[in-house]
Amino acid sequence: MDSREVYEKRAKYYGRLLDKLSKNIDCISNLRLLVVVAIIASVSFANSMERYLISWVISLFGSILFVYLVCRNKRLKEKYKYVSILKKVNVDSIMRLEGRWTEFDDKGEAFQDENHNFSYDIDILGQGSLFQWINSGNTHMGRTKLADILTHPYSDKVTIIKRQQAISELSTKRWWRHKLQVEARMVTEENRNIELLIDWVKTKYSLYTNSWMIIVFRVLPIVTVSTFLLAFVGHSIIKGIPILFIIFQLMLLLINRKKRNKDFALVYKYKKSILVYRRILRHFEKVSFQSEYLRELSTSLSNNKGLSAMKQLKRLEDLVDRIENRNNILFFPINVIFLWDYQCLIELERWKNESGLILEEWLQKIGEIEALSSLGTIAYDYPNWTIPKITEKSSILQAKNIGHPLITNRQVCNDVNIQDPFRILLITGSNMSGKSTFLRTIGINLILAYVGAPVCASNMTCSIFSIHTCMRISDNLENGISSFYGELLRIKEIVKATKEDTQVFFLLDEIFKGTNSYDRHIGAKKLIKKLQNNGAVGLVSTHDLELGILEKENTIRNYHFQEYYKDDQICFDYKLRPGISTTRNALHLMKIIGIEEDR
Repeated sequence: MDSREVYEKRAKYYGRLLDKLSKNIDCISNLRLLVVVAIIASVSFANSMERYLISWVISLFGSILFVYLVCRNKRLKEKYKYVSILKKVNVDSIMRLEGRWTEFDDKGEAFQDENHNFSYDIDILGQGSLFQWINSGNTHMGRTKLADILTHPYSDKVTIIKRQQAISELSTKRWWRHKLQVEARMVTEENRNIELLIDWVKTKYSLYTNSWMIIVFRVLPIVTVSTFLLAFVGHSIIKGIPILFIIFQLMLLLINRKKRNKDFALVYKYKKSILVYRRILRHFEKVSFQSEYLRELSTSLSNNKGLSAMKQLKRLEDLVDRIENRNNILFFPINVIFLWDYQCLIELERWKNESGLILEEWLQKIGEIEALSSLGTIAYDYPNWTIPKITEKSSILQAKNIGHPLITNRQVCNDVNIQDPFRILLITGSNMSGKSTFLRTIGINLILAYVGAPVCASNMTCSIFSIHTCMRISDNLENGISSFYGELLRIKEIVKATKEDTQVFFLLDEIFKGTNSYDRHIGAKKLIKKLQNNGAVGLVSTHDLELGILEKENTIRNYHFQEYYKDDQICFDYKLRPGISTTRNALHLMKIIGIEEDR
């Protein structure tokens, strides 16, 4: 059974289960109403017959039954929500396989940077992006981590191989990955940036960690309650003494009240986030993983005392619940008598001392769990894709049947072979023939390779490169920069990168298109030679067929895409062929839109 059949089967199953749960919820709602009516009628009848004992018994058992039905109804609604999310996860999976993933709301646009080395040019973030396609994370940290590893992939072979093993293992755990999504979605997290929370947990308040002050805040309520009992129950001391103690404690609560309220408000703000992260950790800790990377991830989720991150977040969650009680006006007397604010602050400082400094690391790890789960979906959905081989040799990119991962079910695959001495491919071809798409195919598959995911190819071997692109450059009116000058600035950065230690892999699409043909040809030729001399590897697409002469220098190879005509219509097969393009279609395209030669 392939992945689509599994998703469809599960979606139908959850749909039937939702119908059943909906009927049960309606039934229990009706039963609750019936119980209330029955209690009122029975009690009224018993009272009219002066059977008061029976009336009390009916009221007691009726109330117990009503409470049970309320609790039962609540559990069914929670289950209904859980199953609804499970169904949506499977429906989303079907949409992803059908190519309708471009309808997903989360595109990662908040992380987009047009000046990034490669992400804007090869659709890593934004509408129709790699992020939109694979992201199944629901927390702020999960989305942030996925965007981070896609834009800053690993550059060492050992880590990449470890991640490949981890993603391969997660790909076999479909149910675990789906349940992870459900656990994260059961509580709606506002996806807030958690920097304020991180800063807060790193801030220390010595007042609440001072041993003598802790003793004072602990003992004072005991003394106050004791004097109250002695005065109003034992009548052994005057009543003014406990009143003075209460007034003194009230004054203590008024000191720094605004500051305490601000700190407590910050904790309230992230209450849902804390709950979501704790649920994810609970789900993660239930499984014993085999891959080294996941085992290391699991081991790192504890503090220096060996307390697990899940238990520590549960403890913080309980503290937040205790703090939240103070918002109830009826709780105010308890706050005064027991100095509740100070007791909570003491516990919070103790928690911060134990786990505050490591909380950020934990949240990063939680985000990585979600990111790895997202990447695991690729291997499950596309078992025919390959795990690339990472080689320590330089200047190598070899792939068989490589296609664009985001062109769902419509990929036209090609072979690519880059190795010394041929380190640069010059791609020519007519308009719309597939040059730019082929460049993006190579770039996006390299990113997948470096994050440890399968690639859309039957076989792939690659060196570790630093990827740089120059493909989508437009005018920047705000900064007064033309597209041509913007292109020059980007190329300047690429040339600068080639002078550093890491080997650069570049993708250049129609370079210097903002200037005249003579300057474009001379400039492109000089740039390619410069990149070649600096040891860079990459692809250049161009309409300048004259650049094909560079192949004579034995380090550059020419390839092209071409079109063909059928019933006077232009068609493309998007197949890569050796040599320089021999066809042109610009005039034919102009004719199609009505621009013809005057007679």
